[in-house]
Amino acid sequence: MKLFAKALLPVVLLGALLSVLYVWGPLGVFQAAFPPVEELTIERAELPDTGHIVLHLVNGGPEAVTIAQVMVDDAMWQHRLEPPQRTIRRLARARIIIPYPWVEGEAHEVKLLTSSGVTFSHEIAVATQSPKPDATYFLTFTLLGIYVGVIPVFAGLFFLPLLRELKLRWLHFCLSLTVGLLAFLVIDTLEAALETSVMVAEAFQGVALVGIGALSSLLVLMVLSRSKPARSDKGQAEGRSWTALLIAIGIGLHNRGEGLAVGSSYALGEVALGTFLVVGFMLHNLTEGLGIVAPIARDRPSIAQLCKLGLIAGVPTVFGAWLGGFSYSPIAATFFLAIGAGAILQVIFELFQLLNRSESSWATIHNLSGFVLGMGVMYGTGLLVLG
Repeated sequence: MKLFAKALLPVVLLGALLSVLYVWGPLGVFQAAFPPVEELTIERAELPDTGHIVLHLVNGGPEAVTIAQVMVDDAMWQHRLEPPQRTIRRLARARIIIPYPWVEGEAHEVKLLTSSGVTFSHEIAVATQSPKPDATYFLTFTLLGIYVGVIPVFAGLFFLPLLRELKLRWLHFCLSLTVGLLAFLVIDTLEAALETSVMVAEAFQGVALVGIGALSSLLVLMVLSRSKPARSDKGQAEGRSWTALLIAIGIGLHNRGEGLAVGSSYALGEVALGTFLVVGFMLHNLTEGLGIVAPIARDRPSIAQLCKLGLIAGVPTVFGAWLGGFSYSPIAATFFLAIGAGAILQVIFELFQLLNRSESSWATIHNLSGFVLGMGVMYGTGLLVLG
């Protein structure tokens, strides 16, 4: 108890000092002399039917914000708030329901005017009805996740018979190619996380979320890698199986973020789900299956083990598509993408350990060329996705 009191005393003293500063000190003077800093983040716009626009807001600024007027396409428009209070407190969320006859396929701009005259804008680039959580859309997003994530991963597992026939140096080439694939995924995922962090309300510190998510998943997988099966020699079958499992986990966490981004784009009408796009994603993710089976190419994994690895890597794409399609959140998107990046970093470390145990040095011409080719393959298939 004495130790607890000693630890609590500095906190109490600091709290008392902050209270004095807030009421009578410089903070109180500044608040009286200067207008408040207002900050509103419009996280997303929903179009539930052809006659309504629904905005989802969060107050990420230091002060409460009062909504005075709403403009749609430069015209004042009637609206209502949920909850009905016009003043949105710090870190509070609200919805604005606007009865507006939006036009399918056209762009619309919504502006919010606060009581102090500050405006916040949100553009609806392509107006299309938002999906409702019914059986039809649930099946749609499930199939989307299967096509984008599950099928390519399982198709990539069929590289196993080929890998078994390769000589040792070419097997190491494939392991290095896997490192190149994963290195590209780290760069791609971190870039996506930083892009979505811009849409996170300032108070929730989007860039900090990226760091927390990446470091947390990296450290958690490092702890798992020190567990009993992971401590097995990476050159033995048990150690290689554990490496393959970590690769599947890392790719699965990455694919969850990818599914979330694809699902949200589809829900907002920003991605045309044509055959070319689906094929592009499948080619982009096909090599992930190769990366999973490369460490266990010299072993005899059972069908059940391969199915488990494929499901771990592919099924999170479906969950991501559900989350992105029905309840997209910039905070969730940023955090999940960062988790995927950190997990893949740990997987790369495990593969380097596997290569070092197999050879005196991983820096051979076969390994370096495999690494460069892996990044080049992911870059090339990524061009198809962007198409």
